[in-house]
Formats: sequence, C-alpha cells, structure tokens
Amino acid sequence: MNILSVTIQTWELAGISVGVVFVILLALVLVLGIFTAVAKKTTAKVVEVKSDIVTNKQAKAFSEASEQDKAALAVAVYLYFNDDHDHESGVLTINNAPSHWGQVLNPIL
Repeated sequence: MNILSVTIQTWELAGISVGVVFVILLALVLVLGIFTAVAKKTTAKVVEVKSDIVTNKQAKAFSEASEQDKAALAVAVYLYFNDDHDHESGVLTINNAPSHWGQVLNPIL
C-alpha cells in the first residue's frame, strides 16, 4: 500500500509540474503576442508620419536651406568621406619605467 501511495504522489507531482510549465509557456505566448501587436501599431504610425512628411513637402529643400545649413552638410560629407585620420598600427608598446612602487612591492628588484 505504501508503494502505491508513493506512486500516486509521484504522478500528482509530475502532473502539476507539467501543468505549471504549460501555463508559463501560455503566458509567454500571450505577452509576446501583445508586444508584437504594439510594435506593429507603432511601426505603422512611424511609416505614416514619414510618408506624410514626404508627401506634404514639410522637409526643407536644399535650395531653401540657409548658408549655415549648407556649410554643415558640406563639412559632414567631407568628414564622412575623408575618415583617414584615426588609422593606427594596432601595436601596443609598453616600456617599463623604474618607480619606487616596484621596489616596495618586490624588494628583490
């Protein structure tokens, strides 16, 4: 009788464990579904706003831009295409400089 009760308790524990796992998976599916719906609505709004800007000609045309805007654009394009000032060899050079700290930490030196 004792073996039968252990077996019943084991099956109950296994059933509860599997049930909890499936409930958690179901909750994850629902949460991800909600996130997907929100992301689709947000993306649709962004695309709509971008298309409104293009269709309504709200963006500033180059001919209407001020001289400062044109100069800033020219500098940005120049810096983008001439990005060759930061090329380094990739080699680290470490020179040991004598210091009092080395003598304090290692008296043999």
